[in-house]
Amino acid sequence: MADTHSSVLSLRHAVAALALSFAVGAVAAGGSFRLHSPSIAPDSMLSNDQVYSGFGCSGKNISPALSWKGAPSGTRSFAITVYDPDAPTGSGWWHWVVYNIPADVTELPAGAGNAGGKLPTGAAQGHTDFGTSGFGGACPPAGDKPHRYIFTVYALKMEKISVPDEASAAMVGFMIHSNALAKASLTARYRR
Repeated sequence: MADTHSSVLSLRHAVAALALSFAVGAVAAGGSFRLHSPSIAPDSMLSNDQVYSGFGCSGKNISPALSWKGAPSGTRSFAITVYDPDAPTGSGWWHWVVYNIPADVTELPAGAGNAGGKLPTGAAQGHTDFGTSGFGGACPPAGDKPHRYIFTVYALKMEKISVPDEASAAMVGFMIHSNALAKASLTARYRR
């Protein structure tokens, strides 16, 4: 009986070690996908370039340049979101939603999310919580704590997300999360 108990414990330890090695391998593989911006350092304060123009804010409202590398094999398109989880809405605030970025694209220039910007052919922008499509910069309430702005690129397993032109950020977000292979983020802050 003692030998059987020892064998069962040894088997459980071996299974746990194997599961842990798979988990560590999966995290390491996912950890190679990176997002970078030449104008936004992680955990830095956003500049006036990325601040909204309206709602009491007077920034330039320019989407930042972004680049990414290390997407997993099987990536067929990319999507980018900018989200403020600290907005006093109960549900945060969506500042930018771009999807259907072709798989061979690994960067967006500054201003790509603005009217007349240079989005890749086929890419689309969803509606933000400002009520329009395109980039909407930071604009937290005056005197509030610094808000976090999470810039995220998603590697997707599908070439195109099919949603209506007037789709909300939540609807596009559902499609992104349903088809994500990996994601990479950087967070910046802003207060006024």
